Amino acid sequence: MTREESPGLRNIRLLLAYDGTGFSGWQRQKGRRTVQGEIEEALRRMHGKDVRLTGSGRTDAGVHAAGQAANFYTGMSMDAGRFVPALNGLLPPDVRVLDARETLPDFHSRFDASMRTYRYYFIQGRDALPHERRYALPLRRRPRLDLLNGYGRELLGERDCSVFAGAGGGSLSRNRRIRTAYFFVEGEKLVFEISANAFLWKMVRSVGGTMLRCEAEGMSPACFAALAASGERRLAGPTLPPSGLWLWKIEFYRE
Repeated sequence: MTREESPGLRNIRLLLAYDGTGFSGWQRQKGRRTVQGEIEEALRRMHGKDVRLTGSGRTDAGVHAAGQAANFYTGMSMDAGRFVPALNGLLPPDVRVLDARETLPDFHSRFDASMRTYRYYFIQGRDALPHERRYALPLRRRPRLDLLNGYGRELLGERDCSVFAGAGGGSLSRNRRIRTAYFFVEGEKLVFEISANAFLWKMVRSVGGTMLRCEAEGMSPACFAALAASGERRLAGPTLPPSGLWLWKIEFYRE
């Protein structure tokens, strides 16, 4: 719904977190359980009619979120913050609304997003405990951070990301602007964080898998840069499974 289609309605922006394990992704799909579908059903029960929710990004099946953003239009007059307990009271426990606020009438969660940040979590040096496998990938070795972060520096800036594009993605352009791409240690976990204006389908998992394969082979950052610039999908490493991936944060051109 656009501003023109919603005269007199308030535009509410939500901050969302969810465990993606039990979902077929973010986007509404007939006959499948999705995050968008669950929240729209809660909104329908509140409003007594269908309410369309617009998300800032479409996470795949099994991918989690700590900072997904979405917006919807409402004619309800209650304080925006009251949508947090109201929606959480109707949502299943694997989806939570963290914040709700009124925003600009023509704010759009997808088109006004300037930067998206994802994190991928690994358990390094040991096997993962059963409950950890839902949220992190076991690595029975400790990769070299200097090599991995050398690769990350080669990815920065505006670039053609075709080598990391999953088959079947519908993007017309494969150029993306990458702001950060680096690994760091957080407690017992190894974390890969990457920020860009947008991502191709399965791109984050492909970048992470390619960097780890190249590190295991001892590839130099210069050779990795040549691989990344080649545009040859066949040169990429394995695509990591979705369980370790988190949509971490969305930044906007305007609030």
